[in-house]
Amino acid sequence: MQKGYLQIYTGNGKGKTTAALGLGLRAVGRGLKVTMIQFLKNGLSGELDASKSLGEKFQVISFAKTNKFVKDMSNEEKEKLYTVTQQEWGELHRILDSEECDVLILDEIFAALHTELVNLKQVLEIIERKPPGMEFVLTGRNVPALIAEKADLITEMKSVKHYADKGVKARPGIEY
Repeated sequence: MQKGYLQIYTGNGKGKTTAALGLGLRAVGRGLKVTMIQFLKNGLSGELDASKSLGEKFQVISFAKTNKFVKDMSNEEKEKLYTVTQQEWGELHRILDSEECDVLILDEIFAALHTELVNLKQVLEIIERKPPGMEFVLTGRNVPALIAEKADLITEMKSVKHYADKGVKARPGIEY
């Protein structure tokens, strides 16, 4: 069994999820099993649809599904989302305890952390529980220093120019 590392894709630029998906696709091509958990997405992503064609080797799970930005939610909606996320968090522990995953991608985990759906202690605990042969990939902006210290690789996506700055909305198949 080869050693698994902790990789982080961060920054204000586009491409964090795409990079994680690329790594996942490569892993499936070499016979590895990949689980991607997406936080704060609506469960209707192109990634989810495409993963179905890869069979059981690439599984996408949506945690904290929402069609709204957390900043636009009422306190009641935030509380409900928090409760659901905490319930879903148990699935992450089950995955860590199983042998069904070689690469675990936590997409937008830092957004879930910064919106207080999970806390730093929970994320650090998951990192500590990582089986030695499992590769971890974490994505999102604003990586906490305590997590960055534990990382083996950090890639920062930097936005130099983005069409969203000209009002272009997110497009299916390109941004989601």
